[in-house]
Amino acid sequence: MGKRIVIIDDNQDILELLAMVFRNAGHSVVYSQGALDIAYIKAFSPDLILLDVIIQNIPARGAELCQNLKSDEQTSNIPVVLCSAETNLDKIAADCQADFYIAKPYDFTRLLSQLDKFLKI
Repeated sequence: MGKRIVIIDDNQDILELLAMVFRNAGHSVVYSQGALDIAYIKAFSPDLILLDVIIQNIPARGAELCQNLKSDEQTSNIPVVLCSAETNLDKIAADCQADFYIAKPYDFTRLLSQLDKFLKI
């Protein structure tokens, strides 16, 4: 049975490629170039959130959204994977309580392999 995945990234090409790959694998995908409202994320009830640290179109950074998700009782158990080209991504991920992080540019095969660990739960 497919999982529900939220992808938030400011790169439309990455969004569409990841959405296609996950949908082809049988998952339901919601994606956005800007931050999704936490109420919307709660309603979708995702099994995984893939989140860019820097999202150009929004005032809050992805790390702030991650922190908000992790501090909310309804969303704290959803795995959040940060993606970024930031040099201190490990610290950013630790500070916002992300479950995992992957540096950009990333190899899509490796990315999907890493995310598969969360999707098999």
